[in-house]
Order: sequence, then C-alpha cells, then structure tokens
Amino acid sequence: MNRRDSIKTLTFASIGAGLLLEGCYGISREKIKRSLTRYEYGRTPEEKLYDDKLFAQKFFSNDELFTFDKLCNIILPPNEFGSIRDAEVVQLIEFMAKDIPSYQDPLREGLVWIDSESKKRFDNLFVDCKVSQQKEILDEIAYYDPNKSIDDYPKPVQWFNLVRNLTMTGYFTSEVGIKELGYKGNFPNVWDGVPQDVLDQYGLEYDKDWIDKFIDQSKRNITAEWDNDGNLIT
Repeated sequence: MNRRDSIKTLTFASIGAGLLLEGCYGISREKIKRSLTRYEYGRTPEEKLYDDKLFAQKFFSNDELFTFDKLCNIILPPNEFGSIRDAEVVQLIEFMAKDIPSYQDPLREGLVWIDSESKKRFDNLFVDCKVSQQKEILDEIAYYDPNKSIDDYPKPVQWFNLVRNLTMTGYFTSEVGIKELGYKGNFPNVWDGVPQDVLDQYGLEYDKDWIDKFIDQSKRNITAEWDNDGNLIT
C-alpha cells in the first residue's frame, strides 16, 4: 500500500468526524466538525451570518497562502480525481484559522520557520526553492513515532503534522476527495420485488396489475400522488 492509499484508508475510517484534527491545541471534535461543514445546507440564520463574517475577513497574507499551496501540493499531489486546489484546501485552512483562533499562532509561526530554514540552507524562500530542496526540509519534520505524543516533538514537527492533517481532512471531505475514496453514502438502489424463486417457495405471486404500479423502475423518481378517495394516480 502506498502512502496515498494509507491516507485514504485512515480518512475513510474517520470521514466526517475530523478525527485527524481532534485534540490538536485543545479543540473539540464538535468545533472541528462545524468548521468542516461550513458550506453545507441547514445552517441557522445566526450561523450563516457568522460564517459570512469570517469569509469577509482575511487572516493570512497572499504570500502565506501561496506557501500553504506549495506545501499542500507536496503533501497530496494532484491525480486523476483532482487536486488540493479543486478541493479548496488552502481556503479551508484560512477559514479554520479564523474560526479556531488557537490554530493561528502555530500555523503562522511554522510559515516563518520554514522560510527561515530555507534561507539558511538554500538562500531562498521556501516557495522559491527547488522541489528537491523543499522535500529535503520536509523529510526531516514529516516523520515521527506515532506511539509518542506529538507534543513531545519540536515545534516544526508539530506544525507540519497540523498542516498535513488539515490538508488530508480538507481534501478527503471535499467533493473530489470523496470521489477518490469511492464513498457513496446513502444511495437508492433498484428493487424489483421479492425474487421469483422465493415467491415460488411460499406459493405466492404478484398481481400483474399492481406490479407495474409499484415495481416500475422507469417511474422510480416520480412522487406518488393519490386522489381524494385514496386511489393511487401516479
């Protein structure tokens, strides 16, 4: 199993729950789930006003957002299903930083650190480094022992872990990410009635006049209607 498949397996097991982010900086699962569902229907008027207020604000600079774009594309490169840009992952990171203020300092401090490290090693900002140079830096902070608490690791490792989890969560809870997972959810199936061999077993059969009314798949998307006497008319 390659790394992307491992990520998909992990995310599929926890989809919709925000488990990758739960516990980060003391944030509850409920708060994470609320941020992840920012575009869904069913928002109360108060929630919609709150979201609109956050959308109107800007936290990260354009340069910071561009750095996140580079990072997220390295973490999850584009494939035939889509990309982190299709999934609006960077926009999600921006939104969650505004919605969950405790993410703000760690995310921004990490951006400062990676530019400083890039300048020290390669005399360039991170986004201006070659991909091989970018990966050289990231390889040193991307791997840690999952049996140890992430809090026991240096700040750069904690920061990259947060960015990676935001990237994976943002992508695999988006339309393109869910398509890549192959997740269907509740999906109407086609039912043609009890199989004939089962009916035969019990000496039963369908009334032909009713089969066309109740088991006609060409009419499956038509809403049933009745007349005033209770007779089915569709």
